Parts: sequence; structure tokens; C-alpha cells
Amino acid sequence: MAKAQSDEQQATVARVMHKFKDGELKIGGNGLKVKSRKQAVAIALEEAGSSNRESSDTKQKALRRTKAKEEKGETAEAEAEGKAAQDRTLRKHGASSGSSPAGGKTRDELYAEAQKRGIEGRSKMSKQELKQALRT
Repeated sequence: MAKAQSDEQQATVARVMHKFKDGELKIGGNGLKVKSRKQAVAIALEEAGSSNRESSDTKQKALRRTKAKEEKGETAEAEAEGKAAQDRTLRKHGASSGSSPAGGKTRDELYAEAQKRGIEGRSKMSKQELKQALRT
């Protein structure tokens, strides 16, 4: 019996299968188009970290790698279409470009506030580090 996939995994599988249906899914190393549905499913499950052929650690790393690529705009879709594709992908997955859910501040907003307060080293801080520095 198959395990249920998380929302992130389902979204990743849906994105990859959509690319296959549009004829845009390519094999990683050589750039050939994927023609087999079975191969597309295997690629989708691998990217989503849902493959039954890998250990749980490997699957978690695969999903994190895919999410990082989507956020950075390094997917094949984003490379072909530019920033609009990246924004569209992030919106589909519950994040808008640069904003946090539930009215949280973006890193840029936190950075601006840190700049006003004169916090040292702010340019090298992550969003979490900026939040922490602004609390104190």
C-alpha cells in the first residue's frame, strides 16, 4: 500500500507531470525530452522525494533540493521563462515571492528595520537572524 504524499510532494509531482504533458520535461544530463509516461512518473517521484527506491534520508534530501531550486528559480521552467515562472511556481506552493504567510515580514522589510536601528552585520544575516537581532 502506498504512503500518502505531503502537499509539497503532490505539488512537485503535479508540476513535473504538467511539464511532461506539455512536452517540456527533459532528462537531466543530456537534455533529451522525456517521451515515456513511466519515465516521467519516475522523475516526478524522485524530485518529490516519494520514490520507493530510495532511503528516507535520500528522499528528504531530494525534496529539499527541489524546493531550493524552485525558490531560487533554477528549475528548467524558470530558466526558459524567467522570473514570471519562478513567481508562479512559488505562488502555487503557498509562498509569494519574498513574503511570509500570516502577515509576517519579508527579509527585506526586516533588513530595512535593522538598518534604521543601526544593527551591525545585518547585510550578512539570514531572515531568522534578523528577526532575532530585532527582538533584542
